[in-house]
Amino acid sequence: MKILLDMNIPETWEDFLNRAGHDAIHWSRIGDIRAEDTDIMAWARDNGYVVFTHDLDFGSLLFATNVAAPSVVQLRFQHILPEAIGSAVLETLMTAAQMLKAGALVTIDPRRHRIRMLPLSGT
Repeated sequence: MKILLDMNIPETWEDFLNRAGHDAIHWSRIGDIRAEDTDIMAWARDNGYVVFTHDLDFGSLLFATNVAAPSVVQLRFQHILPEAIGSAVLETLMTAAQMLKAGALVTIDPRRHRIRMLPLSGT
């Protein structure tokens, strides 16, 4: 899976996800670190990446714009380092892989994960 790491995600996730077989890249390597969330979403959509973030604004943007892509994985943990939650993230990415390809918002929190198919408006 091609995964674009948002600026609020530690860069250590890039190596962790790449070692797990994903194609992950941190936004700081390819775009302006001051870019708007809409710019990050547009790049991810245009290049076939899933946005991986700790920012709840991406879910709000998906709802407000009623788009079918890009897929977004949002973390709702206090500690977001791979050492703390990496196995839960990898398990969720495997479980949600087909839905993320089709267009989904996946939220991972300490107790569970939730998957909502895109577009979100009216659902």
